[in-house]
Amino acid sequence: MSSPTRQVDPADLRLPPTRAGGADPLKLHQQIRKYGAATDGMPPLFVYEDPDGLLEIIDGVTRATRAAKLAPGTPVPVVVIGRYRRSRAGSPTVRDRL
Repeated sequence: MSSPTRQVDPADLRLPPTRAGGADPLKLHQQIRKYGAATDGMPPLFVYEDPDGLLEIIDGVTRATRAAKLAPGTPVPVVVIGRYRRSRAGSPTVRDRL
């Protein structure tokens, strides 16, 4: 059973503790050069959902940052692959690191 794909604003997604500083600048530059602001055909981001409904990125921090930076407000596809027991409200968002 697979989770359905949702469309969300990438700027509202939470960053994982391992990437709390945001996207890798080199990878971000390479993606911007290759894809620009395009989100069509972009693979879905994998996220976990906390009890409050907040979504934390597991895979796709650089893609989310590129979309939030170059196409603000444009929704991107995400797939919820798991749930957390504790809130992630204290984690920074993509918007916080732009």
